[in-house]
Amino acid sequence: MTVALMWEARAVPGRGAELLAWAREQRLPGRPPLRRETFRAPQDRVLVITWWNAPHDADLPELPEPETDLVTRPVHRWRFEQVAEE
Repeated sequence: MTVALMWEARAVPGRGAELLAWAREQRLPGRPPLRRETFRAPQDRVLVITWWNAPHDADLPELPEPETDLVTRPVHRWRFEQVAEE
C-alpha cells in the first residue's frame, strides 16, 4: 500500500522563503521515502508530501514543527492512502 504524508505550514508574513529553506533542509530519520516533493503557495505557505510503501497506520518519520516564531499556527498534517483507479 502507498501512503502519502502531507505536512503544511504557514510562515509569518514575509518569511515564506525562510520556511521553505527550513523545510528543504529537514532530513527524515531512518529509511528515505519513495518520493518527496515540496511546494509553496501564496500567503507564505509550504507543503511537503512524502510517499511511503507502508500500511496506513505505520509508524513513519514526519517533518518536525518549525520554531514558533517562524510560523503563524501549528503545522497541519494529513495521511492518505492511495486507491486504485476505476
